[in-house]
Amino acid sequence: MKKLIVASNNKGKLKEIKEILSGIYEVVPMGEAGFNEDIVEDGNTFFENALIKAKTVSEALGADALADDSGLCVEALGGAPGIYSARYSGHHGDDAANRVKLLKELEGKENRNAKFVSAVVLYKTNGEIVKGVGETYGKIAFKEEGTNGFGYDSLFISDDLHKSFGVASGEEKNSISHRKRALIDLLGHL
Repeated sequence: MKKLIVASNNKGKLKEIKEILSGIYEVVPMGEAGFNEDIVEDGNTFFENALIKAKTVSEALGADALADDSGLCVEALGGAPGIYSARYSGHHGDDAANRVKLLKELEGKENRNAKFVSAVVLYKTNGEIVKGVGETYGKIAFKEEGTNGFGYDSLFISDDLHKSFGVASGEEKNSISHRKRALIDLLGHL
């Protein structure tokens, strides 16, 4: 099976990518492949950030690299937290603080519509860029439901599953997730 370096050390994201691409690729986190530097994600879109990560890791390691940039977009907040989802509270990767801030920002708001967006980029050593995008729709709960997943999963009530990603099994979430849809889109372009 062909190895695929993923430009991420996010354990939750890596687990999902491994499960989704199981049987197609052997997913190798960038750290295991020898890349341990911080990558500045200063793009203005999910796609730009995914491209920055994939290109940086590909060029550093001399191998094809895949990157995902994803986040939660809430209608009543004008699409926030969006590309700032992982650092919404001001501290990168503090999932609990991000969820607390999101609930506070939505206090008194009736519109709870939201979507998860994922942009994936495969950057090849020859400079070729293959991309995919996926979205999944739902609503933001009034309180956390479940402990499965990561990030905002316990607050996101999926329109497809009619329950939060926090109570859904990994298989259920991966069957309809934004990341799955983005990876399927990308695979269709290979």
